[in-house]
Amino acid sequence: MYPTLSSLVQHTALKLGVLTGEDRLDVPVRWAHASELADPVPYLDGGELLLTTGLKLDVGDAAAMTAYVRRLSAAGVVGLGFGVGVHHPAVTPQLLAAVREARMPLLEVPRRTPFIAIGKFVSAAIAAEQYRAVSAGFAAQRELTRAALAPGGRQALLDKLAAQLDGWAALYDMAGTVTAVAPAWAARRAARLTPEVVRLRDRPAPASAVCPSAPDPAADAAGGGGAGEDRVELQSVGSGRLPRAVLAVGTAAPPGTAERYAVQSAVAVLTLLTERSQAYQAAETRLGGAVLRMLLSGEPDHARAVAGDLYGGLLDAPLRLLAAEAGGEPEALTELGAAVEAAAARAGEAVLALADGQQLVVLAADGGAAVAAGAAFARAEQEAGTGPAVILGLSAPTGPATVDTAYQQARAALVVARRRGRPLVEHDDVAAGSVLPLLADDAVRAFAEGRLRALRAHDAQGRGDLVASLKAWLSRHGQWDAAAGDLGVHRHTLRYRMRRVEEILDRSLDDPDVRMELWLALKATGA
Repeated sequence: MYPTLSSLVQHTALKLGVLTGEDRLDVPVRWAHASELADPVPYLDGGELLLTTGLKLDVGDAAAMTAYVRRLSAAGVVGLGFGVGVHHPAVTPQLLAAVREARMPLLEVPRRTPFIAIGKFVSAAIAAEQYRAVSAGFAAQRELTRAALAPGGRQALLDKLAAQLDGWAALYDMAGTVTAVAPAWAARRAARLTPEVVRLRDRPAPASAVCPSAPDPAADAAGGGGAGEDRVELQSVGSGRLPRAVLAVGTAAPPGTAERYAVQSAVAVLTLLTERSQAYQAAETRLGGAVLRMLLSGEPDHARAVAGDLYGGLLDAPLRLLAAEAGGEPEALTELGAAVEAAAARAGEAVLALADGQQLVVLAADGGAAVAAGAAFARAEQEAGTGPAVILGLSAPTGPATVDTAYQQARAALVVARRRGRPLVEHDDVAAGSVLPLLADDAVRAFAEGRLRALRAHDAQGRGDLVASLKAWLSRHGQWDAAAGDLGVHRHTLRYRMRRVEEILDRSLDDPDVRMELWLALKATGA
C-alpha cells in the first residue's frame, strides 16, 4: 500500500497542518510533486500530493482559485500542500474556499519544512512498501513451492494461495474441467467459469483475462465467500505456445503488490509441475510401449523385469488385448486412445498402449474400465455417423505369457469387424461355431483321450487332480493365483501339479502348441 496523507500529517518532523479535508486523509499518495505552474495538469499522472508556494497563482482571485483547484481535482490530485511564509504569509480565504468546495484536503507546509523533505518521505514510504511486497512475494513463493513438493502438491499449493489472497483459487485442464479448487466451497463458482477458461485456452500463451463471477448463494450460505461479486483473474499455465492448464483466482478486490507476486509465483510453480508431469507421462508412455513390445515378442519375463512396480500389477491380472484401426478419420484413433487412458486413470487402472498412426494396440485388465471405454467409444462413433470411425478387435482373456497369441486373436477379430462393417468384434465371436464343433469327430476324440490317458490314470490312483488342475490353469492362461483360487488350493500346490503334468506327458507347458493341444483335448473329451 502507498503512504496516506494521514501518515504525512502524523510525521512530527514535517510539522504539517490540516486546514481542511480532515475526513479524507486516508487517501493513498502515489507521489509528491512540487509545481509553481498555474496549470500543472499536463505533468500529473493522478494520485499526487501537489506542493506549491503560489508563486504563479492569483491566490486572491476566487474565480481563479476555483478553476485551479477544479483542474487539480479532475486530474486526480489527492491533496494540496501550500507552503506559507515564502511568497504568501498564509493561505488566502479564496484558495481555502475553493479547496473546501472541491472536498480536497489542504495541508499547510511551514517555511522551515522544505518540499524535498516531503518528497523524500513519500518516496521512502513507497520504496519500503515495495520492499515489503517483494519480500512477502518471495516468502509466498517459498511457501507455495514447499506446498507443491508435498503429497497432493497442486491441491496444497491452491490451499496456500487461497489463504494468501483471502479468496479462492481453482485449476482447470484444457477441457475447462476443474481439477483442483480451494477452499472447497468455491467449486460451484469455479465450475461456472468453464466458458471463460475455454476462450483463454485458444489464445497464445502467456494469456490472462479478468472477468466477474456472480456470487454463489449456496456456497455463501455454507459459510464461503461474500455476498458481493468476485473479481476473477485467469492466468494460463505452461511454457509452450499453447497453455497446458488455467489458474483462476477470485478476490473481493484487485490484488495488491504482494498478492500479485503470490499469483505470479503460483503460475511459475504450476508451470514447473505441469511440465514435469508431462515429461513423466511421456517417459511412462515410452516405458509402457517397451513393455508391450516385449510381450508381443513373446518375452514375458523380460517384460515383467522392465515393468517393475509401475506396470507389474497389471501383469498379475487377467488381460485383454485390443487392436484398433481408423475406419474413417485418422484422428479418431487419437481420440480413442485418450478415452481409454482417461477411463483407466479415473478407475486407477494401468494400461499399456502402442500407436503408430495407423493402428492402436492396448493391453488392459480384463473386465476393467479401459476395455469398456474402448468398446463404448467404438459403438458411439458408429451410432453418430454412417459407419464406424474406429474398428476394434478384442482378444480372449489372456496372461503375460500369451500376449503374442492374444494379439493374433485381436487382429483376426479386427479383420472380421472390417469385413462386416462392425465397430467391435471379439475373439469369442470369431471362434464360436468354427473350431469347437469339429472336436466332435471320432478321430479327434480318440486323439484327445490318448493325450489325456496318462493324466487320468494318475488321478484314478488318487494321487492328485491333474486333469482338473490343468483345465483350471489353461482357462486362466497360466495365471497361478487365479487358477489356484478356482481350485481352492495354494499356488505352490498348483505349480507342483503342473510340473507333474509335464513329467508324465514329457512335454513342456511353455510350448503354446502343447497348451493348445491339451486345451482342445479337454474340450473334446468334455473334461
